[in-house]
Amino acid sequence: MRPVTRLASLALALSVAAPPALAHPAGGAGQRFGWTLDPVIVAPWLLGVGLFALGWRRLAPRANLGAGRLRRRTSLFAAGMLLLASALISPLHQAGGHSFTAHMAEHELLMLAVAPLLVLAEPLSVMLWAFPAGGRQTLGALSRTPAVARPWRVLTEPVTATLLQAAALWLWHAPALFDVALAHPAWHIAQHLCFVLSALFFWSAVLKRRPCNPGVAALCLFATSVVSGALGAMMAVAQSPWYAGYARLGMTPLGLTPIEDQQLAGLLMWVPGGVVHAAAALAVVAHVLRPAKREVADAVS
Repeated sequence: MRPVTRLASLALALSVAAPPALAHPAGGAGQRFGWTLDPVIVAPWLLGVGLFALGWRRLAPRANLGAGRLRRRTSLFAAGMLLLASALISPLHQAGGHSFTAHMAEHELLMLAVAPLLVLAEPLSVMLWAFPAGGRQTLGALSRTPAVARPWRVLTEPVTATLLQAAALWLWHAPALFDVALAHPAWHIAQHLCFVLSALFFWSAVLKRRPCNPGVAALCLFATSVVSGALGAMMAVAQSPWYAGYARLGMTPLGLTPIEDQQLAGLLMWVPGGVVHAAAALAVVAHVLRPAKREVADAVS
């Protein structure tokens, strides 16, 4: 069976298997994946949705000429939060204990879809309206203090953010750390937090509305496509399993051996990851070139 066909089959089979024995469910065909209703995951998700909904309700009547922009941001936020639930709450989360490919799909959703969607949605300014006027002023003033603004500027500087995300990817995919995350729920949460936060910093850095240096942002996107693609390629061509936690499970519910499952996961990191980052880099370049084209057209006319 071709890797792409296996990946499609895995996506269709996300309703088969059982609760976790490690940080995820332990393998076995004929079992069912369940929804992850852990309060540690569900409560922050509901809080985020609730704050945005309340903020939107108060802000919408005041939007006037900005109504279209608010609708766009609401759509982006809704898409990001739905994909976040798909990664962490839906059966895909438990499927990760049976298959490294499912686990990789979860991580790719978080870093390549959820993070950029939430960055583009700019939800914090809407959520701020969930608080009374005094609270909004206090939180706004706090965000401008050096203790908050300075670290944020550093962490969302393109080169810094790129290095942080690359470090998170490579360190957490080292066999020793990855197996610890598989075996211990607290470490698994830490792994996800590192991936999500580093991705949020990265996409905030390269998708700024007015980047100080668009060329650097585009270069960082291309570099990330190479860095993540190299890691995925190494997994895809490996001839032995990297992770003892998955090797111990033997055959996956779809009949893949541990090495086949790892190779398919590597392809998932290699190809979609490279395409998303390269496409974003081209979009940044196109955005920069558009005003220049208009200036040339005006000069000619």
